[in-house]
Amino acid sequence: MTSLLFSILGIYIFILVGYVAKRQFKEQMDERTITLLSVYFLQVFLTFWGLLKRPIDTTLFMTPLIYLTVVFIALLLMLPLLKQFFSDPKERSIATVAALIGNTGNLGIPLGIAVFGEDSIPYTTVINLANVFFVYTIGVYFYSRGSFSVKNSLLNILKLPVIWAAFIAISLNLIGYVPSESVEKTLMMGAYASMTMQLVLFGIYLYGVKIKALSKTLTLWSVGVKFLLLPLIAFFVIRYTELPALVKGILFMELMMPLAVSNVNLAALYGCRPKETTAQVFVSSLLFLGIIFIMIEILPILQGTL
Repeated sequence: MTSLLFSILGIYIFILVGYVAKRQFKEQMDERTITLLSVYFLQVFLTFWGLLKRPIDTTLFMTPLIYLTVVFIALLLMLPLLKQFFSDPKERSIATVAALIGNTGNLGIPLGIAVFGEDSIPYTTVINLANVFFVYTIGVYFYSRGSFSVKNSLLNILKLPVIWAAFIAISLNLIGYVPSESVEKTLMMGAYASMTMQLVLFGIYLYGVKIKALSKTLTLWSVGVKFLLLPLIAFFVIRYTELPALVKGILFMELMMPLAVSNVNLAALYGCRPKETTAQVFVSSLLFLGIIFIMIEILPILQGTL
C-alpha cells in the first residue's frame, strides 16, 4: 500500500510541476506548443507501445465497447433532466458532456500503471482511444450546441495521428509482429515521455482556474454524474460481463477519472464558457485526490463482486 501511495503521489508531482512552471513563467510557458508535441508526436509512441504489448483478443476489443456503453447510458439518462436544471444553453451543454469526458489519457494511463502495473497499458490505451472518438463526435456536437457537422467531426478524428497509429499497431499485432528489444525500449521511452508531458500539461491548464467561475448547480451536477452516476451504471453493466477481474477493475477506475482538459479545449473553441468549464475540471481533479485512495481500498472488493 505504501509503494502504491508513493506511485500515485509521484503522478501528482508532475501535475504540480506544470502548475508551478506556468505560475512562474506565465506567457513564456506555451501550453499550445506542448499540446501539439504531445498529441501529434509523443502519443503515437504511447499508442504503439500500448497496443503491441500483448496479442489482441476478444477482451481487448470488448473493453472500449463496454466503456462507451456505460457513458451512453449515462447520457441517455441525463438528457430528459437537463432542461429542468439548466435554462442557459451553454451551461446545459457543459452539463451534458463535461462529466462524460474523463481524463483517460493524461491521468488514466499513468494511474493504471501505478495501480495495476504495465499489464493495464493495452486496456487503458484502447479506452483512451474510445474516449477520443467520443470527444470529437458527441463532445464537439454538444459544445457547439447543435451547429456542428457530423462530416467535419469525423474528419477531425481522421486528422489525429494517434488514430492512424492505433490502426497500424492493431494491424501489426494481428499479423503477429513482436517488437525487438531495441524497438521496445524506444517505444517505451516515447510512451513515458508522453505520459509525463501530459501530466505537466494538465498542471499548466489547472493554473488558469478561477474558483469564482464556479456555478454551484453545475458543479454539483458534474460531480454527481462523475462520481455517483457513472460508477453506479458501471457496477451494474460490468458485473454481467465475462471479463477478467483485472479488466473490470481497470474499467471501473477509468470511468471515475476526473474531467479531462479536452473539455476546456472544446469549450474555448466554441465559446462555451471555458473558464467555468476549467473550474469544473479543477474541482473534479481536486476531489479525485481523495477519492482515488478510497477507490483503491474498495477495488479488490469490487473486483470480487463484479
